[in-house]
Amino acid sequence: MKRVDADALIVGGGGAGCSAALHLAERGSRVVLLERGLVGSQATGVNYGGVRQQGRHPAELPIARRSRVLWGRMKEWIGTDAEFRPTGHLKLARSAAEEDDLVAYLDIARQHELPLKLFRRAELHQDYPWLGSGVVAGSLADDDGCANPRLLAPALAEAARRAGADIREHSPARSWTGRAHSFEICTDDTQFTAPVLINTAGFWGGAIAESFGEPVPCTPLSPNMIVTEPLPYFIVPNLGVVGGDIYLRQTARGNVVLGGGRGEYDAERAWSRPLPEVTLAGMRRALFLVPRLAQAQIIRTWTGIDGGLPDKIPVLGPSKTTPGLFHAFGFSGHGFQLGPAIGGILAELVIDGKTDIELEAFRPDRFTGAAP
Repeated sequence: MKRVDADALIVGGGGAGCSAALHLAERGSRVVLLERGLVGSQATGVNYGGVRQQGRHPAELPIARRSRVLWGRMKEWIGTDAEFRPTGHLKLARSAAEEDDLVAYLDIARQHELPLKLFRRAELHQDYPWLGSGVVAGSLADDDGCANPRLLAPALAEAARRAGADIREHSPARSWTGRAHSFEICTDDTQFTAPVLINTAGFWGGAIAESFGEPVPCTPLSPNMIVTEPLPYFIVPNLGVVGGDIYLRQTARGNVVLGGGRGEYDAERAWSRPLPEVTLAGMRRALFLVPRLAQAQIIRTWTGIDGGLPDKIPVLGPSKTTPGLFHAFGFSGHGFQLGPAIGGILAELVIDGKTDIELEAFRPDRFTGAAP
């Protein structure tokens, strides 16, 4: 068996892992990233493509704000903007209770200097006359937008390769062992060693964490995604709702991309598929928001596997049991926008031993009742 020594090993080639490889390589580290399939083939590449700060958990907002800066200079940084467009994100309320949620979030956004504009019913329907009559309010984040999720991870990986990182696709980790600052991972034909291990393995990151004495209740989730035929362009902002059970956007080509509900999966085989009944239910919810979609033809559905956590925010930061081990997984369906910044945070933790982002809320032991 061949042996490869590195400064850092990364398991998982989604947006967070590929960004970490790039940030570390840019700072001179010898990095090896191992991906069981193709980079971006699970959560990062199959999601809706929202580049959204609005509506995030308060602990995530500083990361989202930092990541938005990277999205703004993506083309300069990695050679493509991944079709990022700052269309705005319009979050909609379908009841008085949901409208109250929009109003309450204004204070959270203000604390993080995220400007939002609240629309009451009359103004909302004046500015967006194609919305359904059951929509009662909306909150617009002008600086948010959307991108093509299939482009991000491959572009980050290619930039990382140019910077000197060793990115290995179709290289599943068959075994891993480690103690403080001494880790070993074996694939089918190679043994990799390094003093640092970064766990960005999505749902499967839970198994890695548990093997180092950090059990995390990470469960698989498969977003049921839909795209329509091209239609005349009319939906400018990226749309979401309070509760998150439907979200949609229209591409520059005219296709409407939407998601809502869950597909089915077999996480052991990394297999998943969308479900027709979930697709139909998602279309009904979309029609409530945008009745003009009634005659649109669905041309494709898809899904993948992400990792979900009970509090819907990730595990992020250094291990509490094993020095040299760092986690970033369990993004619960909303990690796409965060990925570029997550890589930078991980690189800072590895090289500098600190980051300016508060990570207490993301502790891996928060589910066990362990004292901070």
